Amino acid sequence: MKICRFDDNRLGLVKGEQVHDVTPVLAELGTFSYPLPRFDPFIANLEKLRASIESAAKDSRGVDLSRAKLLSPVANPGKIIAAPVNYTKHLQEALADKGIHHGNLINEIHKAGMFLKAASAVVGPGEGVKLIHTDRRNDHEVELAVVIGKRAKNVSAAEAPVHIAGYCIGLDMTIRGPEERSFRKSPDSYCVLGPWLVTPDEVPDTGALQLSITVNGQPRQDANTSDLIVKVAELVAWGSAFYTLHPGDVLLTGTPQGVGPVKPGDVMLAKIDRIGSMQVAVS
Repeated sequence: MKICRFDDNRLGLVKGEQVHDVTPVLAELGTFSYPLPRFDPFIANLEKLRASIESAAKDSRGVDLSRAKLLSPVANPGKIIAAPVNYTKHLQEALADKGIHHGNLINEIHKAGMFLKAASAVVGPGEGVKLIHTDRRNDHEVELAVVIGKRAKNVSAAEAPVHIAGYCIGLDMTIRGPEERSFRKSPDSYCVLGPWLVTPDEVPDTGALQLSITVNGQPRQDANTSDLIVKVAELVAWGSAFYTLHPGDVLLTGTPQGVGPVKPGDVMLAKIDRIGSMQVAVS
């Protein structure tokens, strides 16, 4: 199942090259009083709503995806946890390129740990990336994004898969410079999630996915998740050892070698096997 959000916060089921509006299903979530929950209610109830979504899609005329403005498939992520230097070749390029490390200490992931990226940075591919501090280098980083579906605290790697709601493509946009990592990666629009959420039954092996990105048609990053140093289930387990993971939380699994700068006017095209592709404009 591929679930998207589009246009004016509509909920859609993607079938082929069309999206079927299933927004009425959201009425089944009910209402919430203050204080609001710390999780994304739709993601938390996705499995319960699956039959309703499929039924609603049958009664909904499909709209060409090319006409839809795709938003982030997760509306309310509580937190975004990101894995730095989780590909050996990216670690090597980061150590070798001062334009990337700016004198910062670059440790391999087991020493560096993970970091938090502001949830306010999240946008969908149809919203695009708005660069700030364009006097400095702003880089693309394509990653497999994992969306948590069930509360997880101190789970093992073996237990991790049942806590995953699905996967999407993530762009961890980054301003290069001497400041702390989270600070440079959290401006508005610096976390693109999309084009939709793909449920785990459609991605049976997260350890064998080709991922890539081009900028204005020129290849930049092209690698496979088989090269991840810390695998998806291990990342979920590791994150749950430090934080309680809630439905809608997003885990960015790390970017491979080939990171590079973008500028206003550029167009990025990111792809991951079994998930799809998303075009993102830079302004």
